[in-house]
Amino acid sequence: MNRYEALFEDEEDVLSGTPISKYWGIASKTSQDSLEEEFDAIVERIAAMEAILEERHDLEDFDASLKNYCFINREKIDNLKKSVYMELAGKLIYRAMD
Repeated sequence: MNRYEALFEDEEDVLSGTPISKYWGIASKTSQDSLEEEFDAIVERIAAMEAILEERHDLEDFDASLKNYCFINREKIDNLKKSVYMELAGKLIYRAMD
């Protein structure tokens, strides 16, 4: 079970909206500096993942492979996206309290 999967059983009720809407609601109230730092952390993570994949796979057809994987595994990807949005929202809240 995903870390936040139980929260999505009735996603319209949890926190009065979806994980995506809650993230953007929190992001709209977060300082620009905090948003830029968190976005940079996301880009760094993506760059590291691409570097790892490049070491192990041919990246020539990487975008097509990603799109195909997302199409075939739509439900899994949607649930993972929700978890990522919840994790990112938590980071923004934590930064705001700091």
